[in-house]
Amino acid sequence: MTQTIKDKVRAFVVENFLFGDTSYDLADTASLIENDIIDSTGVLELVAFIEDQFGITMADSDIVPANLDSLARISTFIEARVGASVAA
Repeated sequence: MTQTIKDKVRAFVVENFLFGDTSYDLADTASLIENDIIDSTGVLELVAFIEDQFGITMADSDIVPANLDSLARISTFIEARVGASVAA
């Protein structure tokens, strides 16, 4: 079974920010920042994970809640960037 981008991001968030607590109901659209799942340091860890895992470089202008505040937004952002790099 192949992991989707969202599965990989969810696994990273659960492991690193929820300390492996898989019982936490992490909805795809839940705000990671407003729900105190990640803080500013966590955002930097998330950016490093995205860059390493998916081979994309994030500009400062990419590091905004519109791209990184939920599993759904993160997945959409990564899919757009990975798709763009494949098409380039």
